[in-house]
Amino acid sequence: MSKFAFMIHPLDINDFARKFPLLGKMPKKVLYQITKMLHPLYVSDVDGVASEYNSIDGCFVGCPLVSEQMVEYPEEFVLNKIIAAGKLAEKKGARILGLGAMTSVIGDAGVTVADNLNIAVTTGNSYTISVACEATKKAAQLMGKGFENTEVLILGATGSIGAVCAQILARDYKYITLAARDKGKLERLAHRIFYQTGLSVRTTTEYRQALKEADVIVAVTSSVDAVIYPDDLKPGAVVCDVARPRDVSKHVAMERDDVLVIEGGVVEVPGNVNFNFNFGYPAGLALACMAETMILALEERYESFTLGRDLTLAQVDEITKLANKHGFKLAGFRSFERAVDEKEIEKIRKQVQEKYAG
Repeated sequence: MSKFAFMIHPLDINDFARKFPLLGKMPKKVLYQITKMLHPLYVSDVDGVASEYNSIDGCFVGCPLVSEQMVEYPEEFVLNKIIAAGKLAEKKGARILGLGAMTSVIGDAGVTVADNLNIAVTTGNSYTISVACEATKKAAQLMGKGFENTEVLILGATGSIGAVCAQILARDYKYITLAARDKGKLERLAHRIFYQTGLSVRTTTEYRQALKEADVIVAVTSSVDAVIYPDDLKPGAVVCDVARPRDVSKHVAMERDDVLVIEGGVVEVPGNVNFNFNFGYPAGLALACMAETMILALEERYESFTLGRDLTLAQVDEITKLANKHGFKLAGFRSFERAVDEKEIEKIRKQVQEKYAG
């Protein structure tokens, strides 16, 4: 049996309330002072992950800081908290550690964490990209959006995930806009895509207007707060929200029944897996970043596969091949922590057609 660990952390106070009801009732300032002093947590065992070629067990370890703290506190302090949780994973016998949510983006995206541990570390971003792109294309097709005339927006395009998502989607779609804050980085990415595919993509630092014009949106910013709201989206728009915390406001789900929002990166894990912890998904499903750690452990590749911010298409293609080998696959669609089947997507599509016909 191989051994892996995956690091999680509470995204906000509500996550603390689910696990520790008394802490959830405290004022935010008091709670934050408490979490600053907490040691890393051993959250649960993971068992039952099995493919045709191997079987593994693992665990979840917890870094006690919420997303807001990870962004606002000094980087060195936050990294030390993450490294401490990594050392706990070492003590529990893990040979590879996956970094989840904000722990994968703080500082140099896992490089410093790996340098301070004696086990392999991966952010899981390579498989996250693979699954997000697969889910985006499938959802768009179900909503009647083909490759020829669809306007695609990559929001957060210059980030490590967004840049490779843009390169992958540029293989299929003809009209792509890249949105981010740094104009120079946007232009360099646009040149790279032109060199790879011959496709001229648009760039913008004014993402609000780009949102209103897009048919398909891949949202992958590192913002702590939502950046996409109900008035930002055109009827029939498809949004793949890869970011954690979410880029899409929950108000979109409440106010817009004419758009489709899916979560990028939800996959079916092979075997009879039991996480022994409820992180919001049905049994047997996991985020792609978690799955990458499991894939590498099943393959017995105890190496730091995805680190830093310079991800490559070759990495994504390789982890996709290994995922297929071990039986990981896209687990349908989920939206705001609930399943969305193809019948519901067809209903949304028909509503748009009927409402805006003529």
